[in-house]
Amino acid sequence: MNHKTSFIIEEPESALARFRIRFRQRRAKIFREHFDLTAETRILDLGGWNGTYMHAILENSPVSPANVYVADINEQAVKDAAARYGFTPVVIPETGPLPFSDKFFDIVFCSSVIEHVTVPKEEVWTLVSGQRFKDIAQTRQNEFASEIRRLGKGYFVQAPYRWFPIETHSWLPFVSYLPRRLQVLLIRFTNRFWIKKTSPDFYLPTMEDMKRYFPDASILKEYALGMTKSLIAYRRN
Repeated sequence: MNHKTSFIIEEPESALARFRIRFRQRRAKIFREHFDLTAETRILDLGGWNGTYMHAILENSPVSPANVYVADINEQAVKDAAARYGFTPVVIPETGPLPFSDKFFDIVFCSSVIEHVTVPKEEVWTLVSGQRFKDIAQTRQNEFASEIRRLGKGYFVQAPYRWFPIETHSWLPFVSYLPRRLQVLLIRFTNRFWIKKTSPDFYLPTMEDMKRYFPDASILKEYALGMTKSLIAYRRN
């Protein structure tokens, strides 16, 4: 008797998307374990886009949606966050302080955002000097981190780790190991056909960077395949 076996070949993008979802679920668990949440807890989701991720993190928590402020440079995205989940929308500029007083929030949540705080968007493809890109990025990220520390009694800031073999924005191996000039050239080329298109606007912080940006924080490591995948700087409220 002949037996026919059928194989379902999974699309790479689907597999990677599920991989990311698992990590986000794990990250949500870490967040809930490290902060005491009540109906009055006031949270700033900085760079929170349309609030979907924060909604998943706070699902079944006592936090009032009106006390969750979703801040992003995209006006339509934060309007969607308000319409879908009842969050308070905040449109913010790319640079400069946010319109809130010191320690206005109990927690500032910021996931996979700080690495994009680098050069102006119009210079992303043209600035290929690695040293200059690094200098500008570190200066702006430090300013961004200072604003997080000013705004929050506590905070939770995650960033992909620089030396994880698979670069999370492009899904390309070892991109973050390359000099800036080669990164730009490679991403420009692979954007023509690769499953994940991206912009080379990211500077992935190292452990030393995160310690410098958040000197009053504890630093957690997230692992994948036995290696550090991302870093989390947190301070309890």
